[in-house]
Amino acid sequence: MTYKNCPLILVGVTAFLLSGCGFKPMYGSQISQVNSGVSSQLSQIAIDIIPDREGQTLRNALIDRFYKTGYPTNPIATLKISKVEETRNELDLTKSSDATRAQLRMSSTMTLMNKSGSFVLKRPLKTITSFNILGSEFASRVTEESARQSAIQDLVRQIELNLSLYYNDKP
Repeated sequence: MTYKNCPLILVGVTAFLLSGCGFKPMYGSQISQVNSGVSSQLSQIAIDIIPDREGQTLRNALIDRFYKTGYPTNPIATLKISKVEETRNELDLTKSSDATRAQLRMSSTMTLMNKSGSFVLKRPLKTITSFNILGSEFASRVTEESARQSAIQDLVRQIELNLSLYYNDKP
């Protein structure tokens, strides 16, 4: 046996072991019934208003991702997200005490409530991104806004993943 065949054997053994452990992909064509169930449940969640501009952007991104056929007429649950807290830390200081890099942290809490108003899921959300502080004020604002949008998209992915995992375990 040569070392050229080792990666092929490793991939085969890994696939064999994963098939026997109960692993199933959430977004795969082989389990389309489960996928359509999770997607349909996500499209039936009402998204509450989130304060401030970042909250509006986050809510709009969630609406774009969840509602493929329009706002739910009879939602099965309500998603409440607390105000998005943002902190900015300047990093990488030069000898003249000018910052050349900054870090943007965003945090919030998501809460899912069922029709009767009781809490069924509560998760903290946190993301960190960074950006360059450039010589031009305009360029620095553009890079900061781009980092902010990236952080909001990461929060959207976290929310979708948490909800998908919650509804994937439901019968």
